[in-house]
Formats: sequence, structure tokens, C-alpha cells
Amino acid sequence: MASIAKRPDGRWRARYRDAAGKEHAKHFRRKVDAQGWLDQETSKLVTGMWVAPTKQKLTVGEWCDTWLEGYGTRRKGTVRQAKTHIVVIKKTFADQRLADVKPSAVKAWTAQLQETYAPSTTYAIYRRLAQILGDAVHDGLLPRSPCSRRTSPGQAKPRPYVASTAQVWALYDAFPAHLQPAVLLGAFAGLRVAEAAALRVVDVDFMRGVISPAIQYPLEPLKSDTAKTPIPVPDELALQVAAAVEASGGSTIVTDVVGKPTTPWAIERAMRAARDQVQPDEKRGVEKLPDGFRFHDLRHYFASLLIAAGLDVKVVQTRLRHASATTTLNTYGHMFPDKDKSAREAIAAAFASRADSLRTKPS
Repeated sequence: MASIAKRPDGRWRARYRDAAGKEHAKHFRRKVDAQGWLDQETSKLVTGMWVAPTKQKLTVGEWCDTWLEGYGTRRKGTVRQAKTHIVVIKKTFADQRLADVKPSAVKAWTAQLQETYAPSTTYAIYRRLAQILGDAVHDGLLPRSPCSRRTSPGQAKPRPYVASTAQVWALYDAFPAHLQPAVLLGAFAGLRVAEAAALRVVDVDFMRGVISPAIQYPLEPLKSDTAKTPIPVPDELALQVAAAVEASGGSTIVTDVVGKPTTPWAIERAMRAARDQVQPDEKRGVEKLPDGFRFHDLRHYFASLLIAAGLDVKVVQTRLRHASATTTLNTYGHMFPDKDKSAREAIAAAFASRADSLRTKPS
């Protein structure tokens, strides 16, 4: 309900009630101004664009802090990444009111980010801002988010570098002996670096040839239930990993020099050192690895092995422990063989069958 009444002092008082029944009022010298304000506020209520006056002063920085408190139930690594993104967001928007952040400002901000960060990082930070402002809309702090397809910087999708088998074995040879199992787990089982560092001896069934990831470094649950999918491995890999375990005597597959559990950072340091040691060798078919080659690129090699073997996308998805086939196709779709020729041959066979039937048709 809304109304306008003249006060004893000659001013006009406009009043309305929000959806919760709370009354809001404002005074004006002229009735036409009171009516204009009242029409504006009631229109916002009807269209869902209304925000409580007490919430309109909330800044982006204040809301980020509140949002982060609720986000703290996620995994430590996920929360740590969110905090890193928020530091960047606050540098530009901390003191701005939520309602004052316009799409044009978001677009200009992402353009500035691209001057400093890689496209993938820029997109990740932008998505964090979109997530935070989207939750502000859900909480009734904003009528609508300024982030949309028009403001998005676009998600970079560079094709992953796929090492050759010769390069992978050259890396293996260049790794310290106690960390060599990590190369095997990444290249031939597709484990991520945090999974490889935390893989325990009890997580591997050496007799059946099955690796069952259960935790990731540092003794945290895996990122999803899909990541727990058992990975079948050949006897050759199981035997080589078993030999490494016997030599180290540790409780984990990958260890430090004294047989204690290692860390992802130790593995990545070894990767950088080994990467630089791998030199071109025409006889062995080894090419120099790119400077940005990292442990996760061994996982791309694992995917390439599966695809080259002719496995379909659902099998590849399962072996990589992706949540959906979409993720697999978005990352490795270009590796799957071109089916145009097969499609043409299938249709041509139908035409050939028709031609054969006409030739043998009784006259």
C-alpha cells in the first residue's frame, strides 16, 4: 500500500510498504516530487528491482568479506584461491557501493586485467566477481548483476601440449629415483600432482592392477567423488611401481630421499629441473620440452594415449575421472580422429547397396 499526505509543516510525506510489510517513508517540498519517488519505488517492487535502503550502502569490499565467511566451508585450496581473486577485485571495487558497479566498469576492469594476467587467469578472476555479485542478487542486495556475457572477457581455451612417448621416458630418466614413480602415475594413470604426492601403498592393488585414489595432499579429500574412480593399469606399470615401493620402504608411492611422503612442490621442482635436462636427440626421437611444461601435462599425454588407442569419449572421461564428457571434449576434442571420412563411407555404402540391387534386379 502506498500513499501521499500533506504534513502540518506543509511538506509532503510519501509512504509505501515493502514485500515484508515494512514501511518506508520520505518527505518532499512538492507533491509532484513525492509522487515521482513513490512511483519509482513501487515500480521497483513490482519488477523485482527493489533493494532495501539499509542495504544500498553496502560496498563491494564489505560484501566480499561477508561472502568469504560463508564460502569458508569449501576445501582449503578452493578458499585460498577465492581469497587470491578477492584481493584483485578489491583493488578496484572495494570502496564502491554494490549498486554503483556498472557493466561498463566491469568491462573496463577486465581489459586492465588482461594487461597483467594470462587470459585464463583473467577469466577466473572475472568469474569470481560474477559469482560474488550473483550471490548478492540472491541475497536481495542487488536488483541484478552487472556481469553478463557482454562483460565477460571470454574463456581462453589453449590446446594442451602433448609430449611424445620418447619425451616422457626422457623426463622419467632425468627425475631423481625417489620421485620417478610420480612420472609413471601422471603419464600412465593420469593422476594430478596432489593425488600423486598423496597416493598411499594401500591405495594400489598390485595383484589386480588397480589404482584407487582416496586422498590428495595434504591428507585432504579428493575434489569430487568422480576423482575416486579406480584406474586400471597394466602389469608392467604395477610391477615398476611395486619395485619403487620396495626400494623406498615408505607408506606412499612417491617419497622424499629418506622414504617419507613428499609434496607437490617437490615434484614440480623436480619437473622443472628434469625439463631443462631433456635435450633434443634425433636418434631417440626426443624434442626439447617447452619452458611451461608442468606435471599436469603428463595427464594430457595419458589422455592422448587413450584417444590414440581408439577409445570413445565416455571411456576417456572415466579414465581421466572427469565429472562429465563435456569437460573431456572441451579439453581434448581436437585429438579425437576426424569422423567425416567414416560418415561419408557409411552413406556411400548405402548408395552402393542400392546400385547393386538395381544391377541384379530381374528385367
